[in-house]
Amino acid sequence: MPTSLTTWSKPAARSVVRGLALGALLLSLAAATIGLRAPEPLADYTIVLVHVPAAWLSLLLYGAAVAAAVAALQSPARLPEGTLAAIAPVGAAAAILALWTGLASQQAHGWWGWDARLVCELLLLLLFAGLVALRRGIEEPDRAERAGAVLVLTGALNIPIIYLSVDWWQTLHERAAASVGRSPLVTGAMALMTMAFCMTAGALVLARLQAFTREREAGTRYFGSARAEGGSARTPAKEQQ
Repeated sequence: MPTSLTTWSKPAARSVVRGLALGALLLSLAAATIGLRAPEPLADYTIVLVHVPAAWLSLLLYGAAVAAAVAALQSPARLPEGTLAAIAPVGAAAAILALWTGLASQQAHGWWGWDARLVCELLLLLLFAGLVALRRGIEEPDRAERAGAVLVLTGALNIPIIYLSVDWWQTLHERAAASVGRSPLVTGAMALMTMAFCMTAGALVLARLQAFTREREAGTRYFGSARAEGGSARTPAKEQQ
């Protein structure tokens, strides 16, 4: 595939992943230090430094999945194979974290409460889980990629609904995080932690893409050696059976 992401050398790819991980660690430490100095009570700490960045990250990752789905349907060679499969579990983890911290913050109103934004976030989690299931359930990678792309585009309507849910329905959720009056320290800490979450997600997605590339290269070498020896080009999994 003539894509820059797939033609990186392995040391360069590892350096990028390590750089993103180190940057995420430094930014998260800075955000935590700033958050501890903020005038707001520590009860707001989890919401600002975990829940909001996780929720934003889940939306950003689904937006990235939508862009990858469009590219996969129009011109599959533009993106590395398995891009949607690399994004899906990372997005699911972000959605789970957003749901867990959101539920923890509204325990006074009951365990679930049918908050509009939490319900929409749960649907986002199910869409990411559907992508993972398609990858595992369909053996042919091209078919799995196309099916995943259709699923992602079908669920894209959920993104504006999540964003506007607190304005459309009466909900336990506060207004959009960026519009809530908070001190500059809290806003800065929230921005830094969001960047840290994004860098962590970027490192994980790139690492998964590199793992897919190694698997594909290993399979290619196996098939090539089997043909050179005149044997049948069976997969290792089939041989073990």
